[in-house]
Amino acid sequence: MIRSQRSQLRRSTPMYVGGRTKPKVSSNYIVGLTDGEGCFYVHIKPPYNKSGGAIVQLTFHVKMRAKDKPLLQKIKNTFNCGNVYFQHEKRLNHTQCYRYTVYSHRDILRKIIPFFKKHSLESTKIKDFDIFCTIAKLVSQGQHHTQEGIKKIRALKSRMNRRAR
Repeated sequence: MIRSQRSQLRRSTPMYVGGRTKPKVSSNYIVGLTDGEGCFYVHIKPPYNKSGGAIVQLTFHVKMRAKDKPLLQKIKNTFNCGNVYFQHEKRLNHTQCYRYTVYSHRDILRKIIPFFKKHSLESTKIKDFDIFCTIAKLVSQGQHHTQEGIKKIRALKSRMNRRAR
């Protein structure tokens, strides 16, 4: 029994214990990249409960061409959360992309929001971020469980991610 436990431990122990750090990027680089290629997004989806509430998914993502996937991995290492996904592009004049995405509500509240409050965005995307923070606060307070709360969240969401025309 002891021999099998040692064997399992040997196989589950990381190869480089404490010796190797993952490549990261600077805070300024993340801010600049987010200003250009990032997005703060809110998705409201059923099931609606009997009091009119819904599921509210908060998402932060940065999308880049396939050749820049290593940069997205460095962003993931810097935040120590989220994942990098392949995003199949169906539009003919677009290249294939990868997306760094954070879905976890806990990571949004504990890592993403505090990071961008400390390292302010420079573009008009700061307005989207401010609305995103307001929605995150409403969700944290449980407002998304009521019909009135969902109305507030929808109204705020409607002001996000508008392109200048």
